Amino acid sequence: MIEKKDTTLEKTVLIGVITRAQDEDKSKEYLDELEFLTYTAGGEVIKRFTQKMDMPNPKTFIGTGKIQDVGRFIKENEIGTAIFDDELSPAQERNISKILECKVLDRTNLILDIFAQRARTSYARTQVELAQCEYLLPRLKGMWTHLERQKGGIGMRGPGETEIETDRRIVRDKIALLKTKIKNIDKQMAVQRGNRGKMVRVALVGYTNVGKSTLMNVISKSKVFAENKLFATLDTTVRKVVIKNLPFLMSDTVGFIRKLPTQLVESFKSTLVEVREADLLLHIVDIAHPNFEEHIESVNKTLGEINGAEKPTIMVFNKIDAYKPEPFDDEDLIAVRTKANYTLQEWKNTWMSKIGNNALFISALKKENLDDFKKRVYDEVRQMHITRFPYNHLLYPDYDEY
Repeated sequence: MIEKKDTTLEKTVLIGVITRAQDEDKSKEYLDELEFLTYTAGGEVIKRFTQKMDMPNPKTFIGTGKIQDVGRFIKENEIGTAIFDDELSPAQERNISKILECKVLDRTNLILDIFAQRARTSYARTQVELAQCEYLLPRLKGMWTHLERQKGGIGMRGPGETEIETDRRIVRDKIALLKTKIKNIDKQMAVQRGNRGKMVRVALVGYTNVGKSTLMNVISKSKVFAENKLFATLDTTVRKVVIKNLPFLMSDTVGFIRKLPTQLVESFKSTLVEVREADLLLHIVDIAHPNFEEHIESVNKTLGEINGAEKPTIMVFNKIDAYKPEPFDDEDLIAVRTKANYTLQEWKNTWMSKIGNNALFISALKKENLDDFKKRVYDEVRQMHITRFPYNHLLYPDYDEY
């Protein structure tokens, strides 16, 4: 199921829609993210196509005229792959493939491909393969289009359906085996977590590419893989961290993303067990991203799905070194000042008023304000440690006094 990616860039086009629920700005932002995903997967975006519609076309996602325009551009420019911003139904995928005559992917398939590339451990590879199989199962029919050319021949009135059913049974059996394998690995990992003792556990969570792994490296003085690509970290990494003389465990988890495929949420729930079992969550946010507040909402939604939303959480706004508000001219009476014009201090005031002491502003890359970050984490972990081991509190004096 998991194949190694060619090092050469594939020529691709992106297709999205502008609807009542997704305006032009939102569509552009999603396509920006889709382009970053494409780059991460090893593709080069040649052109974007968008269309205003009340709702996506149930047969071809975009309108008939627009899909023909896309097809002409693909043929004229020898494009190998068309990527759609939303998940396509099996019927849509088959119809579009016939018209465009090139490889057709949707956002889900693209993310699965990136996960397949990034999976390093047996556990992650198994989870990716499970998600791939569950995505593939309803789409097997489209993979048997080569039999259509044989329709009508003597003895050819059924083998296609028989082969499809055989493949479906094989994929279902594969899914059952993978689920069993994941359960067995979960049991082994539960034993490993039990062997860590009763140390306080801190988990880094957040949108993909917000700097979790960079922060992990700085705090734990380890070398967790970090890269300016989406889903650079797929496997959960756990490190022992010591601030002053207080030890605790810190885990770096897979990043979340908007429109996260259902298959991935289900397959990776066991990976996110570190989040469910954590005593404290550090929600890392890229404050330099223009839509970071929506990223926060997406992460909170996923945390709710894995029963992690009610845990003690500190919001850590990272990349303050890269934050640049859009310029605003007070004398321009037509312009309307928005959050895009906020200074960093205004964002601090906004979030401090919302959640008080649970908001921190740092730069993991430039190591700015890390002393404040360490003190806040230390105080929180120390309190949890004292609650857990009331007779050992003398070993961990107040941070300021130590």
